Amino acid sequence: MNRPGVIFLMGPTASGKTALAMELYQRIPSELISVDSALIYRGMDIGTAKPTAEEQALAPHQLIDILDPVQAYSAADFRTDALRLIADSHSRGKTAILVGGTMLYYRTLLQGISPLPEADAQIRLQIEQEAAEQGWAALHRQLAEIDPVSAARIHPNDPQRINRALEVFRISGKSMTELTADKGEAFPYPVQQFAIVPDDRAELHQRIAVRFRQMLLQGFADEVQRLMQRPDLHLDLPSMRCVGYRQMWLYLSGQISEAEMTEQGIAATRQLAKRQLTWLRSWPDLCWLKTEAGTAQNLQLLLTSLR
Repeated sequence: MNRPGVIFLMGPTASGKTALAMELYQRIPSELISVDSALIYRGMDIGTAKPTAEEQALAPHQLIDILDPVQAYSAADFRTDALRLIADSHSRGKTAILVGGTMLYYRTLLQGISPLPEADAQIRLQIEQEAAEQGWAALHRQLAEIDPVSAARIHPNDPQRINRALEVFRISGKSMTELTADKGEAFPYPVQQFAIVPDDRAELHQRIAVRFRQMLLQGFADEVQRLMQRPDLHLDLPSMRCVGYRQMWLYLSGQISEAEMTEQGIAATRQLAKRQLTWLRSWPDLCWLKTEAGTAQNLQLLLTSLR
């Protein structure tokens, strides 16, 4: 039996993905599924550039506003939810359009989930204590001895991933590289993949800066102030590590100036875009669209590719 296809619409932040996806939604029988690790959180609207209530009324996005900011959500959770929503869309005769820039979610959806052990708080704490005594560079060297492939992939200044790789080994006795060799069932649908990117990196940087300053005018500070009033939220939560939120939190708590907050927020967003572009450059089977072409022209190119 031929399965209906799926469309991926990827790209770096501020490249025009949402506008293009909404136009495509209006042109073909489809449903939109968000692929964004920040848009899942309720009450985090301005700083995540979440589609507005008016936009979502015109083109509803699934997997937006599904969690409280104190809750955790993994790539495995996303895969489970996305596969269910894709199947639901197909049952209604609709094409599933997945739009967003969280590249790990796309990869997990396509390749399946590695059988990694659950986190162990005690082992993580032990590793953190060792890092406090020896430094993360020493633990990175330790990782290189047991899992040179992961060590080559993980930067020595990335404590979160170093901790996880060592934790996996100490729990299972196997390296992360060994365990990720078997990822289970692959993506069960044919997929057409598009990436919208700017021709000029400077143009993307400008778009990012303009959008961040627009967020400030729209009330981003008030949004983060409301979040800070909650005693259960803190900067170590995944939700508060979303770009812009940490910098605004530090500003509102008096740790940095307004100018520093703006500069650091824009810089963090540019770093996010750089990481997304790095993923995309090595991504196979992509049809490339240019931000500068504009939504209307890109829509026509996309529709032509789908025929």
